[in-house]
Amino acid sequence: MKSTAALTIGELAERFGLPAHVLRYWESMGLLEPARDGSGRRTYDASDLARVALILMGKEAGLTLREMRTLMSTPNPMDHRDLLIRHVAELERRIAQSRAAKDLIEHALSCPLSFAECPHAQARIAARIPPAGRV
Repeated sequence: MKSTAALTIGELAERFGLPAHVLRYWESMGLLEPARDGSGRRTYDASDLARVALILMGKEAGLTLREMRTLMSTPNPMDHRDLLIRHVAELERRIAQSRAAKDLIEHALSCPLSFAECPHAQARIAARIPPAGRV
C-alpha cells in the first residue's frame, strides 16, 4: 500500500498500533479532521498520518490532548510559545524528580543498610514529610 493512498480508520489505527476508538476520540477533540468518502466513511491521507505521528510525539513529551489541540490550531507552534515554555518548565521539574528517584534507588542498591538504618535514606524520607498543620 502506498503511503499516499487513502486509508480507512481501521488501516490507520493498525498502522500506528492504536484502537480505532482512539482516532474517533481525537477527531471529537478536533485533533483530526478526516475526509469522508461517498458513503460517509472516514478516509485518511498522508497529512493525517503526519498528524497522528505528531499527536503521539506530543503525548510522549507529556503534552495533554488539549495542549496538542492548541498547538495544532495554527500552522506555527511558536504562536503558542507561552504554552511551550510552561511545558519545558514542567518537564524540567519532572526530570529533576526522576533523577532524585534514580539516585535514591541507586543508593539503595549499593548501600548495605536498610532504609531504617541508612542516614541517606532517612534524610530523604524526612524531607518528604510535610510540616505539621499542612493540609
